[in-house]
Amino acid sequence: MGTVYAIANQKGGVGKTTTAVNLASCAAAGGEQTLLVDLDPQCNATSSLGGGKELHPSSYDCLTGDVSVASAARPAGPDNLWLVPASRDLAGAAVELPRIEGSETRLRERLGPVRERFARTFLDCPPSLGPVSVNALTAADRVIVPVQAEYLALEGLVQFLETLGLIRRELNPQLEVSGLLITMYDERTRLAQDVESELREHFAGMVFETVIPRSVRVAESPSYGLPVTEHAPSSYGAVAYRALSKELAARG
Repeated sequence: MGTVYAIANQKGGVGKTTTAVNLASCAAAGGEQTLLVDLDPQCNATSSLGGGKELHPSSYDCLTGDVSVASAARPAGPDNLWLVPASRDLAGAAVELPRIEGSETRLRERLGPVRERFARTFLDCPPSLGPVSVNALTAADRVIVPVQAEYLALEGLVQFLETLGLIRRELNPQLEVSGLLITMYDERTRLAQDVESELREHFAGMVFETVIPRSVRVAESPSYGLPVTEHAPSSYGAVAYRALSKELAARG
């Protein structure tokens, strides 16, 4: 049976999409059938793999219609990598979903044979704790939480972990935190070092050993429609994401 991961944090700009795209790419490169589901109306994960913003069926159709996630999957380019694209229509899902009975479990009910087809499924969540993110967290087995190496990100993290606790109690008791991932790390600054130290002290055992550095190659790779692991495979960012993929596999 495959594992479904949500990549989530209510704060924007912390590297959720970059992490989802590159972890999916690494898993696929390792020979695993891998699915990436773009749940962000900005469609950044879709465009990062060279896809358009008006592809159908999309994750919006899965959330609000009768389309299963498995049937919406399409080849994403690299071998073994599949994509359920996002749609700009997702911006309206926050209004539409609460009107649907049992809306919090729509995505979970529409996963279909995802766990049989794909060894790993990554859900790229929008930067909010609205109905779409709640659906992702309710459908997932595990959650990866990217945290930017700055103090404001720490403040939002506490609130996010409280929300995870609520979702565990009310909707998904099996949900586990795979780990907190430090992103956009600049080892030359005292600030980044202090944030890392504080995270590892207060969330002992929860923080991935792998740290994702600030990298021009990581930032530019979406403009080529490629993961950084393919765009610049020897770059610091690509090396870090491959190490993260191995660590994630070791954590189970």
